[in-house]
Amino acid sequence: MFTMNLPSFLWLWKIAAWSMGLSLLAYLLLAVTGFWMFRNRTSPHPSFISSFTEGNTSVRSLHFLIGSCMVSLVLLLLLIGIIGTFGHFGSLGHSSHLIAGLIAVVLVLLSGGSALLINERRPWARRVHVGANIALFFGFIWVSLTGWSVVQKYLP
Repeated sequence: MFTMNLPSFLWLWKIAAWSMGLSLLAYLLLAVTGFWMFRNRTSPHPSFISSFTEGNTSVRSLHFLIGSCMVSLVLLLLLIGIIGTFGHFGSLGHSSHLIAGLIAVVLVLLSGGSALLINERRPWARRVHVGANIALFFGFIWVSLTGWSVVQKYLP
């Protein structure tokens, strides 16, 4: 059994806590901007805010930027989880948090990948994007609950 002989992983868990918190904030902001784009796209009357944002262009750019940040944060969380767990225990798979985390990562990547494909010729991409984000809501709940139990193992 291989373990890394490092002094403490507390600094790693602090980065993970911040990354998870920022990922959840990004998810919330993405929900707001996504709803905003949907409303502007489906409303027969332009909204007050859309007059300042040239339709959905600025909102879409913000949505894309926040989404890119969330993908990066989730990949950072994956890396921290692998390094931290492997370093502390010498192997992976000590709880259901691994499965929850991998599912969350897959959903985030599916959401981000389908977002890049959304256009008029591929209407299915928007449905995949929205569906992945609805599933991600439950994935984030699951990964948060299982993550809390994992964090308890590492606290002194």
